[in-house]
Amino acid sequence: MFSLFGKKDRQEASLLDRLKQSVSKTRAALSTKVEEIFRGERQISPALLQELETALLAADLGVSTTREILEAVREKMDRAALADAAQVKREIKAQILRILTPAAGAANGGPAEGPRVLFIVGVNGAGKTTSIGKLANRLRQEGRSVLLCAADTFRAAAIEQLEIWAQRNAVEMIRQKPGADPAAVVYDAMAAAKSRATDVVIVDTAGRLHTKSNLMAELEKMKRTAAKVIPGAPHDVLLVLDATTGQNGLAQARQFTSAVGVTGIILTKLDGTAKGGIVVAIARDLGLPIRFVGTGEQIGDLVPFDAPIYVDSLFD
Repeated sequence: MFSLFGKKDRQEASLLDRLKQSVSKTRAALSTKVEEIFRGERQISPALLQELETALLAADLGVSTTREILEAVREKMDRAALADAAQVKREIKAQILRILTPAAGAANGGPAEGPRVLFIVGVNGAGKTTSIGKLANRLRQEGRSVLLCAADTFRAAAIEQLEIWAQRNAVEMIRQKPGADPAAVVYDAMAAAKSRATDVVIVDTAGRLHTKSNLMAELEKMKRTAAKVIPGAPHDVLLVLDATTGQNGLAQARQFTSAVGVTGIILTKLDGTAKGGIVVAIARDLGLPIRFVGTGEQIGDLVPFDAPIYVDSLFD
């Protein structure tokens, strides 16, 4: 048995540097504003906290998360445990890390033997197929065999796009003709992976609007089909979210989680938004771990999420 989200390898330090780079826009919006608020050795006051609230909301931490963080700050202020603005800043960092840490726990255990099955879900345009290609690349770099399953038979060219990623990664792909029953494709992929002793199967699902109940029911059928061939499958359901959608992404995550049991998040386009605080909102409201972050457009631009580095990167 192996863990898909295991210990960091020797190259991880350089990969995590990319995480720092990916939150540069959020850092510019949040940290710069916080520095402005604290500039000039200002005394801690209700007005200062109001400005902090505005800065945290602008970074898309969300109303509930922001209030929770500031309530902890106020409580320490009342006990005179925070003497200056620098300590307030450290307390904000500590509170964000506290929220992120429980959601950064270990992933679901994989099967004792046989393929590990990952379902990748999300709405069209979030970067789902690209994330699958990047994830396959990571797994291949770690020496694992990968099989892609083209279960998005609905969208035009979806199969061809996934096939391009399969070729780039030199991995096999199971497909049927466009319009085929996605559950049938999943069955074929599970059977093939089992017979070939493949390490990981990555299932590409049709981009679904989270409000479409019939499409969600189809996804449930695919999950049942996978479990018939490989007990316990899927072992993870990873939701691909576009960080630039902000709080709307949180609404998507909530709907998908209730419908199909999401176990983790792949957050894309974090490098293209100043609203990277959505990471904290997801962790607080849903308790879902951010598994990976897309940091660019290249095949290697997918890094494991690291909560302490993320928090440091927002402020330092």
